[in-house]
Amino acid sequence: MAISILFCDPQGIYSKIDGLDLWGEDRDAMQYPGPNSVVAHPPCQLWGNFASLNYKRWGGEHNRPGNDGGCFKYALNCVRFYGGVLEHPAGSKAWYAHGLTKPTGIGWFQVNAFEWVCEVWQSAYGHLARKRTWLWYCGKQPPAELNWIRNPGTHQIGRDSRLVGNKPKLSGKRASATPLSFAVELIKLAEGAS
Repeated sequence: MAISILFCDPQGIYSKIDGLDLWGEDRDAMQYPGPNSVVAHPPCQLWGNFASLNYKRWGGEHNRPGNDGGCFKYALNCVRFYGGVLEHPAGSKAWYAHGLTKPTGIGWFQVNAFEWVCEVWQSAYGHLARKRTWLWYCGKQPPAELNWIRNPGTHQIGRDSRLVGNKPKLSGKRASATPLSFAVELIKLAEGAS
């Protein structure tokens, strides 16, 4: 069964894995017709902690917090309809805006008969920073267990690394990149969802 990856970088990590149906900027993920289970990575920059600050600094409707053109809502609907998993940074304000249950503790938390939520640290899969990530899973089968190790990582994302005690800073593609082993886990989750 093919797995569709929504809102991905068509040159990113998923392009290195055979047999996937990629929906990046070259294809409009908002036009995804199904029927495959999905791994959804909707844009996160307008849902994060700095979205309000950036909007105050630069203005413009394209910078308004939560104004992602419906990408998160569409991704969530695809996960719920076709099965699979949605990935977003921990603390994403999209969770609150769409009435999703926040993860608590370590491991999967069952929200209802077909939906689970968790927090996983991508450092457990080789990311240089801890990169706390929330996952929303929908499927007929319970989700597989993940690597729940909470490794603090050797680098950080988003803070000034010149401050005393801070780790070296990652930015750009290095910060947002998904480790191969984590991408493989997300694909396995989507495969097990149907």
